[in-house]
Amino acid sequence: MKYVLVTGGVVSGLGKGVTASSVGLILKACGLRVTTIKIDPYLNTDAGTMSPFEHGEVFVLDDGGEVDLDLGNYERFLDIILTRDNNITTGKIYQSVIDKERRGDYLGQTVQVVPHITDAIQEWIERVAAIPVDGKEGPADVCVVELGGTIGDIESMPFIEALGQFSYRVGVGNFCLIHVSLVPVLSVVGEQKTKPTQHSVRGLRSLGLTPNILACRSTIELDGNVKEKLSRFCHVPMENIITLFDVSNIWHVPLLLRDQNAHEAILKVLNLNGYTREPVLGEWTSRADLCDLLSEPVRIAMVGKYTGLADSYLSVLKALLHASVACHRKLCVDWVPAEDLEVSTADKNLKSYKSAWKLLQGADGILVPGGFGDRGVEGKILAAKYARENRIPYLGICLGMQIAVIEFARSVLGLRNANSTEFDPNTENPCVIFMPEGSKIHMGGTMRLGSRKTYFHGMQSKCAKLYGNRSFIDERHRHRYEVNFNMVQQFEDAGLLFTGKDETGCRMEIVELPEHPYFVGAQFHPEFKSRPGKPSPLLLGLVAAAIGQLDAVLMRSATKTCRRSNGSSHLYEKPKLANGSMDGIYCNGNGLHA
Repeated sequence: MKYVLVTGGVVSGLGKGVTASSVGLILKACGLRVTTIKIDPYLNTDAGTMSPFEHGEVFVLDDGGEVDLDLGNYERFLDIILTRDNNITTGKIYQSVIDKERRGDYLGQTVQVVPHITDAIQEWIERVAAIPVDGKEGPADVCVVELGGTIGDIESMPFIEALGQFSYRVGVGNFCLIHVSLVPVLSVVGEQKTKPTQHSVRGLRSLGLTPNILACRSTIELDGNVKEKLSRFCHVPMENIITLFDVSNIWHVPLLLRDQNAHEAILKVLNLNGYTREPVLGEWTSRADLCDLLSEPVRIAMVGKYTGLADSYLSVLKALLHASVACHRKLCVDWVPAEDLEVSTADKNLKSYKSAWKLLQGADGILVPGGFGDRGVEGKILAAKYARENRIPYLGICLGMQIAVIEFARSVLGLRNANSTEFDPNTENPCVIFMPEGSKIHMGGTMRLGSRKTYFHGMQSKCAKLYGNRSFIDERHRHRYEVNFNMVQQFEDAGLLFTGKDETGCRMEIVELPEHPYFVGAQFHPEFKSRPGKPSPLLLGLVAAAIGQLDAVLMRSATKTCRRSNGSSHLYEKPKLANGSMDGIYCNGNGLHA
């Protein structure tokens, strides 16, 4: 096993996650099998109980792991399926060591950070690196490990010590350290300053780690004399100093690495020259270039609670981007704070109220993502009502689906006080209720989490068609509340159909309004499985409906059934659009593509 460690210096937020993902992608493009590990030095056991404002979104894995959003980047870039153990936290490590101590595994030793914590970290890395994540048998060739935080942070010291020991133990030729650091450009003189990186590397070396490659974040490409200076003072060869300058979209980052021969530097350090090929990134390059060329916009209003931080909805944004590129449209997201849509806001801040409604009314499509808590709920209900009554394409994810059900109960069924017991425990018409297996005492890891099957009821539904008329699908969940089964018949009699259910038929997974151009709610989170080139069908349906191309996606006249994979996929011919062109959207059984 070869290991690539990615660390960060000077400041946080430099893009270590994107860098680690891009390193993994370019190594995979060279023909290697790649796995990844993210180390987060916080004491939380996992990201599940952390506010999105604190740490961005909580990414959910197939096994139900609630992990750091960087694992979402890894999965999207590398098209792999990770496990909860691919995210190491201080909380997990200390918990495992304390559990061993309580069992008496240390045979009376005094348990200390060195060697017990550091040994546990190394053992965890070696164990998880051997788990296949690409659907093939046997371990990967390379494990990319990202250390969160910044060199010098006190909380990351045990990990730095463990990784220093680890690099010595696995030996030269099996360990490559890439240090991501900042080279700022002072606006006053326009000069690239190397001193922050020099100090960061000096600090890294004082802790027992020496970088093999410098990945320098800057607004512009590094000058030759700047590279020479960094090489001299940081003891890194000039050819191993890579510039990660600002690009139009992050899909260009792996191409930056390739163009600067970063793969050759990594392969040389790992003694893999002669075992690989030149990186094959033709499809990736075409997609990155296409994204830059798109000019005709599609406007999606994102009505949420955490609109002040885009990372709170990172996977939804990426899934929308995948879908819009597949539809050959430039994605324009209008952030609409849900609270600002409420009438109470008009009394306090009329300007914000008018601005929010202007954005909503100018959107081609409306998306209400998941969330928790009652803040902004009434605004989300108003957004769902506006979409339903004005026939604007709508997608509700998790809470967004529950919102659509509540709105329908109030407006169509006439149940004015209909609500979720999450927001009104004493409501007379509880159309959304707490799940019986949930816990109201412990918050972490007690929701319905991970990949679960959804079975379609009625293959003529839009969602069934979007998924290629499969009998069932696997999508990831993260929720404590669900639609009240006792009210389902009422809803369906009034025209709101639950076209996707779990294996028991008692848990509602997908809801649709058949007569609406596109009014869909999903209890699961379809954004977590969206990939570049393989957009999530439900997100693609929203974008296609928003630009008037949904019929092209759903077209059956030019289709033919092809061989099935596990009895669940079809192959569709690429349909012509109304203008006669072949540009547009088609399905190849693995997702919908441009």
